[in-house]
Amino acid sequence: MCDGEPLRTALINRRLVVGERLGAVPDEMPSVPLARDLTAQQRTLRLKPEATDRELKLDLRKDTDLRRSRLLHRLRTLDVPWGEAAPGRRGTGTFREEWVLRWQPEFAVRLVEGSMWGTTVAGAATARVIRRARAATTLAEVTGLLETCLLAELREAYPEVLAALDTRAALDADIHHLMAALPALARTLRYGDVRRTDVAGLATVTASLLKRICAGLPSAAGSLSDDAAKQLRDGMDGVHRAVSLLADDELRELWLATVGSLARRPDLHGLPAGRLTRLLLDAGRLDTVEVRRRLRLPLTVGTPSAHAAAWVEGFLAGGGLLLVHDDALLTLVDEWLADVPAEAFENVLPLLRRTFGTFEAGERRAIGERVTGPRVGTAHAGVAAIDEKRAVSVLPALSALLGREIHIREDV
Repeated sequence: MCDGEPLRTALINRRLVVGERLGAVPDEMPSVPLARDLTAQQRTLRLKPEATDRELKLDLRKDTDLRRSRLLHRLRTLDVPWGEAAPGRRGTGTFREEWVLRWQPEFAVRLVEGSMWGTTVAGAATARVIRRARAATTLAEVTGLLETCLLAELREAYPEVLAALDTRAALDADIHHLMAALPALARTLRYGDVRRTDVAGLATVTASLLKRICAGLPSAAGSLSDDAAKQLRDGMDGVHRAVSLLADDELRELWLATVGSLARRPDLHGLPAGRLTRLLLDAGRLDTVEVRRRLRLPLTVGTPSAHAAAWVEGFLAGGGLLLVHDDALLTLVDEWLADVPAEAFENVLPLLRRTFGTFEAGERRAIGERVTGPRVGTAHAGVAAIDEKRAVSVLPALSALLGREIHIREDV
C-alpha cells in the first residue's frame, strides 16, 4: 500500500480513515443548557468550532477579544481546552494573547459532565473554581485558582478564593510553598487593570506573604544539600521576578535588604550565594568591583572546587553577557578554571557545562572568542602569550576526539 511510504499512509489515515470534517446535530435536538449557552456565545463572538487548528490573536483592549479570552479560560476550568496557548509566543504586550483553537468531539461529552456545575459557562466555571478552592491542600493550588479568576473574570468566585488563600497562607509554614505562591499573586496584581478586573484586597495578602518569606528565608538557607540549594535558588528567582512586578517601593526595599543580608553569610551554599550576588548586581546594589571581590573569595586556593563551581553556576545562571563585557570577571573565572586540580576537574566540569549550556549560542561564541583572543596585560601588547609545548601536547587527544589530524596553523 502506497509503495511502503509512511508519509502517504499517514495522510490517507488522517484524511480518509479519521477525517477532518466535524459533524453536527440539528438545532431542534435536545441538549443540556450548558451546551446551548456555549453555542450561543460561539455565535455571538464569531468563534466557530472546527476540527482543524486555527490561530487566534487577541487584543484585550477590544471588548470582543476580551470576551473571547474569558470564554476560553472559563472552558479550561471545565476541562474543555478548546484553546491552547500558542507555542513560542513572542509578543511583548500584556494585553495580547495568542491561542491555537481545535475542537475535539469529546468536548461535547465533557460539556454534559460539566453541566452538574451550572447551566451557563460562567456559572459552571464559578462553581467549579469555588469547589476546588475549598478542597485545595496546598497554597500553590489556591494561588493558581486566583489567577484563573482573573483570566476568566469569575467575580463571584473571587471572594471565596481570596478567603481560602488567606487561610492557607496563615497555616502554611513551608518557606518553599510561600515562595512558589508569590509569582501568581504578583501577576494578578500587575495585570489586573489590563483585564479590567477588580483585585481589591489582594495587595494586603501579597504584602503579608512577602514579609513572611523575608522573615523565614534566613533560617531556611542554613545547612543545605545540593538539591535543597537548587530548590532555594529557583524559589528566590521567582520571588525576585514577582517583586519586580509589584509597584511597591517599600516591598522592593524589604526584599533587597533581605537578599543583601543573606548574601553576606559565610556559611551559605555556593549556589544561592552566587545567585544572590547576581541579583544584587542586576538591581544596582553592587558595583563590578565589589562583585569581583566576592567572586575571588570562593575561587581562592583552598576552597573546595565543588563550592566554587556552585557559586559560579549560581552567579552566571540566566545569561553570559556579563562575561562578554567584563574582562576582569572573565579573566578571574578563566584563571580559576585553569588552576582547578586534575583530581577535582571531573567533578567541576559537569556543573560548569550545565551553566554554560544555558547561554545563548551567540554568548558562548563571544566568550570563546574573548578567551582565545588577545588579552589585556599579556607579555606584548595585543599579543597573547601562548605556551607552544603545552598547546602541542593536547593535539593527539583532540585528533582522537574529532577523528582527524589536528595541526598548528603556521599563521598563528
